[in-house]
Amino acid sequence: MLQQTQVKTVIPYFNKFRKKFRTIKALSKGNEREVLKMWEGLGYYRRARNLLKCSRLLVKNYKSKLPSSIIEIKKLPGIGEYTANALLGMIYNQPRIALDGNVKRVFSRNLNIEEKKINFDKFVEKNKKKLFITNRNSDFVEALMEFGALICKPKDPNCLICCLNKTCKYFKSDKKIKSIRNRMIKNKNYDIFCYINRKQQIALTKNNQISFLKNFNLPEIKEVKSFSKNRNWKFLKNYKNSISNLKLNINLYYKFSNKLPPNYNWYSLKKNKEFVPSFTKKIFRQVSTLF
Repeated sequence: MLQQTQVKTVIPYFNKFRKKFRTIKALSKGNEREVLKMWEGLGYYRRARNLLKCSRLLVKNYKSKLPSSIIEIKKLPGIGEYTANALLGMIYNQPRIALDGNVKRVFSRNLNIEEKKINFDKFVEKNKKKLFITNRNSDFVEALMEFGALICKPKDPNCLICCLNKTCKYFKSDKKIKSIRNRMIKNKNYDIFCYINRKQQIALTKNNQISFLKNFNLPEIKEVKSFSKNRNWKFLKNYKNSISNLKLNINLYYKFSNKLPPNYNWYSLKKNKEFVPSFTKKIFRQVSTLF
């Protein structure tokens, strides 16, 4: 849950999730629909699917325990280099560092060298005798990440109270590196076409080409370079939506129809118990104003 999401956002979801699924075995017996429903609002839903897949593999192949080998643990769905090192360090107390943005910034500032100019894997390997001098490796993994988040912050780092400022080249230098990452924001325009009926139902399909909502039920969506009113549909509203680094400019159209288009199914706008992503919920809210 903490991948791409802040701790304060995750806590209530985590507590609710743990109350529902108390063990790996219990989670492995869950179905995708209820896991996604518990995840609803967190976004990046691939994480939820991977978590479910992981639980089933752990129960089936690893006696419900995470493997302690970097090679084995990276075979699990959704676990790459960063997550593998974080888990092995925190769970098995192995001498590892989870190289997330916070940790890279700490090292980069300490050396006063831009991140893009540092091979962090080689840096850790070269300095492992200096870095791993404690038997509390699990605490060290987490402490580095927390240090980057709370002290060596992206903006306005707390250098005066930092315990590393005596050796930190960033603190001592008159020519400090710039370490603020500018996320590349992508602006996209979409036309969304909603078939609805008088029973307050909307036609949705999984046959769409929207990568960030792949495999979810959606109305017909088309990416357009620029907007021009579609005369064959009734225009409802223009609105904005943001997903991660995407800024979406959306024109919403509708058409009343009793005939269901091919590969579509009717879904209630009001009483739908299925998991519905926030993106789709916003569409539902807009269309519901017609009734």
